[in-house]
Amino acid sequence: MEDFINAEFTEEEVCRMVDEARAEIRKERTDSQAAKRGWSFEKLCDDIDVCISPEHRFGTDAFLLADFAAPRHKDYVCDLCAGCGIVAFLMIRDFQPRYVAALEIQHQAVEQMNISYDRKSTLHIDIIEGDLKEYKSEKELDVITCNPPYKINNTGIKNSSDAAAVARHEIMCTIDDVCKSAARNLKFGGRLCLCNRPERLCDVLYAMRQNGIEPKRLRTVQKTPQTPPWLILVEGCKGGKPFMTIEPPLYTSDGNGGYSAEMKRIYKLDKYGLEGMI
Repeated sequence: MEDFINAEFTEEEVCRMVDEARAEIRKERTDSQAAKRGWSFEKLCDDIDVCISPEHRFGTDAFLLADFAAPRHKDYVCDLCAGCGIVAFLMIRDFQPRYVAALEIQHQAVEQMNISYDRKSTLHIDIIEGDLKEYKSEKELDVITCNPPYKINNTGIKNSSDAAAVARHEIMCTIDDVCKSAARNLKFGGRLCLCNRPERLCDVLYAMRQNGIEPKRLRTVQKTPQTPPWLILVEGCKGGKPFMTIEPPLYTSDGNGGYSAEMKRIYKLDKYGLEGMI
């Protein structure tokens, strides 16, 4: 200890040690906050740990949506129905847009996002607790993403958790509400990118067009060429002219129990290994 006190350090070394100490304090603080609630963290990369809970987790669809949206560096982006913030965090990790916001109505999910934000000093994200039906961005947006509730309210078996039910059923918002919010906040030519179940395709396309957002791209997601789609990815353009491209299906499996080459690219397995995915 005496040797350490008497040692001489460069300014760069001092700054590094201070940063490391602050990072450890943040980690201990957020570990404690999460542990008290029975929550945990999923590591996306060295700079992003996502706080998850049984009510607000994430799955493959979040990775697919973030990759499908692919915002540019200069874009202003908002993720609606953000949940634990996974789509916004993935866009920050993979695309680094100029501005990223995450809007969520459920307080617990917002708490989780704030813990994720507090855990790392390098994150730049605007976390907003609010209703997308009332949301108005200060600046017109280039891209809006949304992984909305998939099920129409009063259909299917509802989860016993109120929070999970809101995330999965159209209790707090509908596809039409999402498209209305996007139309209000996107600039002319801005893009709305969302995912949903194949059985909701007509609802998605109709709601987009009814709100002045023209469907421009459609891609189905299938496990293999022999299996039916389990997810659709749709992009609409505010003020766009009618013309939609149907892209080749995205296969998630290589047919031998492993990931397809495209899924390995989306998961960034070559860069992050098995971290950054579930």
